[in-house]
Amino acid sequence: MSRIHDPKFHLKATVAAATLLAAGSAFAAEAPVENGASQVAITMTGDDGGSCAIDFDSAKAGPVTFSVTNKTATALTEVELLSENRILGEKENLAPGLPKVSFTVTLGGGDYQIYCPGAANEKVAFTVTGAPTPKPTGGVSAILQQGTDGYASYATGIADAMLTAVDKLKADIDAGNLDAAKQDYAKARPFYERIESDVDGFIMPGFDVTDNHGNLDYLIDMRASNLDPEVGWHGFHAIERDLFEKGEITDETKTLAAELQTNVAMLIDVAKGLQYMPEDLANGAAGLLEEVQSNKITGEEEAYSHIDLVDFAGNVEGAEQAFAFLQPGMEEIDPELTAQINDQFAKVNALLETYRDPDALGGYVVYTEELKASDAAKLSKAIQSLQEPLSTIAEKVATAQ
Repeated sequence: MSRIHDPKFHLKATVAAATLLAAGSAFAAEAPVENGASQVAITMTGDDGGSCAIDFDSAKAGPVTFSVTNKTATALTEVELLSENRILGEKENLAPGLPKVSFTVTLGGGDYQIYCPGAANEKVAFTVTGAPTPKPTGGVSAILQQGTDGYASYATGIADAMLTAVDKLKADIDAGNLDAAKQDYAKARPFYERIESDVDGFIMPGFDVTDNHGNLDYLIDMRASNLDPEVGWHGFHAIERDLFEKGEITDETKTLAAELQTNVAMLIDVAKGLQYMPEDLANGAAGLLEEVQSNKITGEEEAYSHIDLVDFAGNVEGAEQAFAFLQPGMEEIDPELTAQINDQFAKVNALLETYRDPDALGGYVVYTEELKASDAAKLSKAIQSLQEPLSTIAEKVATAQ
């Protein structure tokens, strides 16, 4: 008797099929609810160049907790929850082997994306069923103000994540681990680049913007090209000089790392107290693109590590987030301009993707003199095409009724 006609074989096959069907149904079903929140697990592995998998692809409207575990994905370090390009929740610094971390957000019905930069499939669809989140109410100015409130939370979250990255940088500097510190430096830099448009508010209590002793932007991000001799050199780029040009960790490097840690912690407190107007977000977004043109494309920003494209991407993301929080209001004010700006952001991001390298510091190729000579004009043109329409929105949001 051939095996295919064996009744025992048919029984095993039936059980196996039922098991597979049940497994597929479990994935398709909504995430289970525990402690009042839907529970979704995100697992990062190094399979197929880096993967980001979720155990449930939908949840019911309400609180949703995303638990993130990086098992073996050395090239993946962050997870974001996106809605119409806005970052609603995220976790950074996700090195393999670290304990599970989580974030909880309250979501209305609709389509979302789990975004894992650098994964083979970077964006995974996620659906929330039930009543959609109520749209902002009131006039356009009220809608815009709700957007600025959302941006304030985003900026504070980025500052928090930066401190976690700087903690790791300091720990490896204190341990004298030069190679690890270089990796840490590249991972920490993008956080500041995303929110540096808010620098006018980055002032310690008791100081004014003209005194660099209390200017956190100076103390965290000043370059060698524009130093205040009375205050001296502090922050990221002084550390960059030691790690990449000198190629050594000294007692001075350790002091610089401790100062940076203290100043970033203070930045978090300052950021929590900042209040924004819609035009602040608009001007800030345009300002971040000016930063790209003046410092990143020229190669001035990262003079020793040459990870300027990492900073370039950070500035673009910060500008895109500022605009995304204004977008609901801008769609009421000028839908055609809104669509044009989104289209230009997509083109810039597509161009940046061509410079991705998961094995390079910060995930982007080194910005060599040869690359600058061949590609600077192309990069500048792409940014200019985005900056021109984006620079017109400040007046529109400031005068909205």
